[in-house]
Amino acid sequence: MVQELCPYIKKPNMHAYKQPHCKRLYFCATIQHQQRMAYNSREVRIGNVIIGAGHPVVVQSMTNTHTMDTDATVNQSIRMIEAGCEMVRITAQGVREAAHLAVIKKVLKSRGYEVPLIADIHYSPAAAETAARIVEKIRINPGNYVERNTQHFVEYTDNAYNSELEKTALKLYPLLNICREYGTAIRIGTNHGSLSQRIVSRYGDTPEGMVQSALEFTRICNSYGFHNLVLSMKSSNVCIMVDAYRMLAQKLQDEGLNYPLHLGVTEAGDGDDGRIKSAVGIGALLAKGIGDTIRVSLTEPPEAEIPVAQYIVRYFQNTSPKKNVSAINSVEQDVIHTGELKRKTNAVEQIGGHHPVAAIGIYQNQWHIADDKSLPVPMPETFAQKLIRISKAEESITPMPDERDSVTIDATLAVIRKQPDCIVLADGSPGFNQKLAYTMLGSELMSPLLIQVTGRQLSKAELLLHASIEAGPLLLDGAGDGICIQSDVVDLQELVNLSLGLLQATRRRISRTEFISCPSCGRTLFDIQETLQQVKARTSHLKGLKIAVMGCIVNGPGEMADADYGYVGAGNGKVTLYKGKEAVKKGIPQHEAVNALIQLIGANGQWVEP
Repeated sequence: MVQELCPYIKKPNMHAYKQPHCKRLYFCATIQHQQRMAYNSREVRIGNVIIGAGHPVVVQSMTNTHTMDTDATVNQSIRMIEAGCEMVRITAQGVREAAHLAVIKKVLKSRGYEVPLIADIHYSPAAAETAARIVEKIRINPGNYVERNTQHFVEYTDNAYNSELEKTALKLYPLLNICREYGTAIRIGTNHGSLSQRIVSRYGDTPEGMVQSALEFTRICNSYGFHNLVLSMKSSNVCIMVDAYRMLAQKLQDEGLNYPLHLGVTEAGDGDDGRIKSAVGIGALLAKGIGDTIRVSLTEPPEAEIPVAQYIVRYFQNTSPKKNVSAINSVEQDVIHTGELKRKTNAVEQIGGHHPVAAIGIYQNQWHIADDKSLPVPMPETFAQKLIRISKAEESITPMPDERDSVTIDATLAVIRKQPDCIVLADGSPGFNQKLAYTMLGSELMSPLLIQVTGRQLSKAELLLHASIEAGPLLLDGAGDGICIQSDVVDLQELVNLSLGLLQATRRRISRTEFISCPSCGRTLFDIQETLQQVKARTSHLKGLKIAVMGCIVNGPGEMADADYGYVGAGNGKVTLYKGKEAVKKGIPQHEAVNALIQLIGANGQWVEP
């Protein structure tokens, strides 16, 4: 029966996609360098919204109210829509909640709001099949829609692996039929932290595992003739997220499965750090022509996410000749993975060599560098004498590098060869700076490279996003021995903090506690925004630790797999504390949980007094 339903299952060829098993948390797979990675997605309709195929990038978000609370969910949805949200996602953890989406949709329509609704599904095919008759789009997680991650390593034979794929096809078939009948779209939403045990056994907990998880579901849908698909690759680690999307885009394009891509950094946190991580990750992909709809995920009211997402989209609209999002940073050697532009350099002054990646603020032309306590310290006078600034000529500034850039770069490299004890300052457009970084990588020069971002009159909020979008992709790819951010209105300490935040988000320099936290949803049974602030107030001085605050057990334990400690809601006012991936204290009353977390950190010898 399965073979009749699904041609893909008829002739499985697992060895075509099998990779060497990797138990590491993260690795960079190698993809042959191609020409510019502009992902040409096909068109998909979601209610009255069309994404892909060159249509403008669509901004969406998700409610964090309880789904059965109609008034709260409707009112929050309206606030999101009025802020500019073009699609609204709502959790449907069971059939009851899925059926209630009809009530929410009816009330929204009666009040004049008809944006597409998306049902967020975990574990329950029955809930998905119910919601698919009501809303415009279903989000399913291939890691837990059919299978589970038991946290125990299991070795699968090819026969056992293929048998599980057959079960997946059978489970998907009813949902695809319903979605076809009702015109409902599906997002195959892969999460780094919730890959199935079958996938982990063969590919590891890696970007490759994320990609193969999504591809298996995509191939099954495609073989059934169902094409109303969107895909995503979410992780709280920006490096993993970007690598996974780049890899997926290439593989989808190679197989002719070019469905639209939904971009987002999951569990990004709140405040400046949450915005930096989101802008770096989403911006790095949009800059390569990858992405059709985006969601900024903050542990804040969801309407606060919308202006951040809109700024990111507007940045690319303003830099694209077509006034639409397109690749601005692309050069010939484009399809790369994080870290591939890193090169060995000499130490000059406090830059390059054995020094940590520099975080520099330029306030009203005064240069200051962050010391080991994250405080701004003036650069010595000799620093300016070592700088060689390489800028794109004003008359040639375009979104893409052009032929004149090569002349400028070559001429500058000739100067550098005569003065090897120098620091190169890249002060051009993102595309120009990327071309310079590639050129220096291919040379034998060991002069350190600084990347400069200028936003003299931008507010702090604008500068934070602007710098993240412009410098983030290069930092992710390993380019640069330092980042310089220039302003005439944002003070030095804020500039240094922003530079350090960018380096932390791109994993180039760890200088503070990293907080991983979900935005919460209808599954969360405590005030996660307030709890996150309590945890931050007590632990933000623990430099280098990664602490997760997660609303529930659906994605919590998995998405915080990169964290040292985790605070996870266990329902009914209870919390479970994790050390790494292990639950070490269960059922702690919420009012005692923060103190218990401090005690756990202390018991492991990692607590220091503020």
